Amino acid sequence: MTTLRLVDTTLRDGNQSLWGAMGMTTPDVLGIAPAIDRAGFLAIDFTSSTHMAISVRYHMEDPFARIRLVRAAMPVTPLSFITTGMRFISWDRSPESVMRLSLRLVARNGIRRLQISEPMNDTDATLQVARMAREEGIGEIVPALVFTISPFHDDDFFIRRAAALSASPDVSRLYVKDPGGLLTPDRVRTLLPRIIEAAAGMEVELHSHCTTSLAPVCYVEAARLGIATLHTAVGPLANGTSQPSAERTVANLAELGIDTGVDVTAVAEIAAYFGEMAERKGLAPGAPVEYDLSYYRHQVPGGMMTTLSRQLAEIGQGDRFAEVLEDLGFPIMVTPFSQYVGAQAVFNITSKKGRYSTMPDGVIAYVLGAFGTPPGPISDEVRDRVGASKRAAELSRPKPEPTLEDLRQTYGVNLSEEELLLRSVLPAAQVDAALSSRSAPA
Repeated sequence: MTTLRLVDTTLRDGNQSLWGAMGMTTPDVLGIAPAIDRAGFLAIDFTSSTHMAISVRYHMEDPFARIRLVRAAMPVTPLSFITTGMRFISWDRSPESVMRLSLRLVARNGIRRLQISEPMNDTDATLQVARMAREEGIGEIVPALVFTISPFHDDDFFIRRAAALSASPDVSRLYVKDPGGLLTPDRVRTLLPRIIEAAAGMEVELHSHCTTSLAPVCYVEAARLGIATLHTAVGPLANGTSQPSAERTVANLAELGIDTGVDVTAVAEIAAYFGEMAERKGLAPGAPVEYDLSYYRHQVPGGMMTTLSRQLAEIGQGDRFAEVLEDLGFPIMVTPFSQYVGAQAVFNITSKKGRYSTMPDGVIAYVLGAFGTPPGPISDEVRDRVGASKRAAELSRPKPEPTLEDLRQTYGVNLSEEELLLRSVLPAAQVDAALSSRSAPA
């Protein structure tokens, strides 16, 4: 049989997509870690700076201890960390010293794989992080081609980036990341073979969401076309706005004569464990969704769609997302841009002074180029509003670039590097509570 591998997203993206990244503590993960390790996954999509912040703020846990403990409990399967580029916890760009320190520390504590999801598909920025990660000790580096649909994101847009990324000695594999679940089987047939060809022998993975219901069908089509790896979740952490289920994906691929090397008995144990946990904690499990064409218009991620977008639709203002999306040059609706677009849509409705009279800092920074060059042109109305804004001048000032020694002088010269990093990006009271809490793993 042909072999295709699976990356398990249950602990990170499944948890984030369905449970707001709040569903699991370190003991929850450790309780099922041995089964996950023997399930035969290529890697575990394990954590991000968002999840690390939640560990501190809400679970009062040491996020580095969490990595170490789970790594010890899962010695075989690589743990993966995902970053959106030069950013750690804050939505703003992080200083290079902070970014290097974060990469060095996740590697030191047990992360063996890095996924880079640069939201602007900025190749230079992606390769900068890849090079840093290699220098700081991460073994496998997997940058994303972040998929969306717009007049500017044609197949050639992604092919050029696939060729440039795969040519780098700092890149191990590529993956197509479809955060909005916008891929269709037809687009898979035109796009994936060209990406695989442009990768020139480098293996390509596919990561999608079930938001429009098409991801499981896209996975089958991608498997037929030679994709090397698919990203799936298990049991109650699959479907809905999460990834396709590992259980159904394994069965579907078997129908095609494709083996995944996954131990279905271990997967069943994982599913039962999280099913019981979800029921005990009152967490809603993922479920298959109906096909919804509206996502192709507004592109709002599923987690936002359940609240803000639905409320706007109820007052007849559902098109405001698509309107802002076009005015900003079609940013990909992934963190932090989806939050910026959502906030701007609300301000455009509620402001008595008209559209774009109130703008979040993130939108102003985006227009000023803080995140790179937008895919399409920004509307003159938006540019004029930003140009007339006093806040734009303040946000245009160069950001400080403190050295590691500067950070030590500010936060404490005798701190461990792990504590130093946490104190440089989180409120002191939160770090104090996490590091002193009895619930925080030692």
